[in-house]
Amino acid sequence: MASVGVFAGLIVVVTILSKSHADRNVYPSAGVLFVHVLEREYFKGEFPPYPKAGDSSNDPITFNTNLKGYPDRPGWLRYIQRTSHSDGVLYGSPTAEHVGKPTIIEITAYNKRTFETARHNLVINIMSTEEFPLPYQAEFFIKNINVEEMLASEVLGDFLGAVKNVWQPERLNAINITSALDRGGRVPLPINDLKEGVYVMVGADVQFSSCLREVETPQNQLRCSQEMDPVISCDKKFRAQFHIDWCKISLVDITKVVPVHSNRPDLGTGVLPDIGEYNPPSESLKSRDYFADFLITLAVPSAVALVLFIILGYSLCCRREGVEKRNMQTPDIQLVHHNSIQKSTKELRSMSKNREISWPLSTLPVFHPVSGEVVPPIHPDNYETTSMPLMQTQTNLQSQIQIPQQQSSGDNYCMSTFRRLEVNGIPEERKVAEALNL
Repeated sequence: MASVGVFAGLIVVVTILSKSHADRNVYPSAGVLFVHVLEREYFKGEFPPYPKAGDSSNDPITFNTNLKGYPDRPGWLRYIQRTSHSDGVLYGSPTAEHVGKPTIIEITAYNKRTFETARHNLVINIMSTEEFPLPYQAEFFIKNINVEEMLASEVLGDFLGAVKNVWQPERLNAINITSALDRGGRVPLPINDLKEGVYVMVGADVQFSSCLREVETPQNQLRCSQEMDPVISCDKKFRAQFHIDWCKISLVDITKVVPVHSNRPDLGTGVLPDIGEYNPPSESLKSRDYFADFLITLAVPSAVALVLFIILGYSLCCRREGVEKRNMQTPDIQLVHHNSIQKSTKELRSMSKNREISWPLSTLPVFHPVSGEVVPPIHPDNYETTSMPLMQTQTNLQSQIQIPQQQSSGDNYCMSTFRRLEVNGIPEERKVAEALNL
């Protein structure tokens, strides 16, 4: 494992390594970014070797970190590990209130292949410094880098070098790094190598440069309100490696910040005082009469529902006018009209049952035009005629067809006359005469 502190782009290793299973001590400074890498290679020695030669590096190892005696880490300390085949990173920025208080972090490594664990302690001794915090602080939002990429010493060093080239301070250090997801950002889609983004706060001992203050001009503020990129003269010094969202830059002068003092109550130790053993209530409880509760919850609503039911039944059943009263109030002429309509309807229905309709051509006997033989109809006599039309419109009576028929007895002929009819617009021939001896 390794811990680093970043001061003006200079990487200083402050980890004190000790023997296996012993505590590790680190000495970060208050107000300075603290980064501690949990290396998988270091913890592999705690687990049995992999049976296949050359595959020991493929052990999936994850880490769990917490403050000793508590289920989670301190509020200023964060942890990230993307996959079980990558190293974990502890990072954060301790404050002055943690100075002089050793913080013991329990690190538990889990080997997902063998299901074994190894535990080490990391003792963080926060040191105070006179030159921190630096009075001028700027926070940048970098869109094309994730937090674990920014925590790498070479990437963070390149960014601090670019900021120092623009700001030109005497002292410059990284104060804090925060993932955009911790600020309410959304997880990007897995396309086009999109990144989550990271916020990087740096501090310096001199006033902000004119380039950093360009974002505060009215023209750039208007462009930011229209979701357009502002025009920053020094953006080209970052663009090669870092894509900065200048609309989200924050410039803070802590010398002009008015401190707000609030009277906080004493939180105490968080341990409940000892008040002795728990004494449950006595078993000899007083009896209680629930009859009044029964009347209020059941009897009263039931009585109200019964009264409403009786009123509804009386209105529907006992106050009906009846047919006789309705007829008495109806004018006589209206009753006569109604009665005549009913009689006419019954008469039409009875007539429709007994109507005689011409049989269609397909049901009449058919005579051969030469031999005169009778051909049985297509349909029998009991053919259903209910689907036949009630009225037939007979037109084109002048167009008659005469078909001579030869008798079997000699030269005598008979003339069969047919008439073309139309029923509901459909032409139809009907036989009207036959057996005429010439």
